[in-house]
Amino acid sequence: QAQLVQSGGGLVQPGGSLRLSCAASGAALAYDVIGWFRQAPGKDREGLSCINSRDGTTYYEDSAKGRFTISRDNAKNTVYLQMDSLKPEDTALYYCSSEALGISGQGTQVTVSS
Repeated sequence: QAQLVQSGGGLVQPGGSLRLSCAASGAALAYDVIGWFRQAPGKDREGLSCINSRDGTTYYEDSAKGRFTISRDNAKNTVYLQMDSLKPEDTALYYCSSEALGISGQGTQVTVSS
């Protein structure tokens, strides 16, 4: 059964960086579109970025532009979200999702606090 397994995240100070990983098992991401989302307490789920693993085309929402970078390593069947210059308002539960598989990762908490 295909699944997405996330890693990374944690507690970081404002201005710091984190890298989230989204690894697929039981399925190949090379021909998929993978998106990153987040949901903060009391707020709606927010889309951040997505990548077409076939050709590397990327898209960013305004909240992610300039600070977040999405990338993929098809050999490792993994998509990454590099997050720099983190702010307290980036604190949320972060998810990756597969368009082709219709599944999401288990979520990983990111907390930005001094």
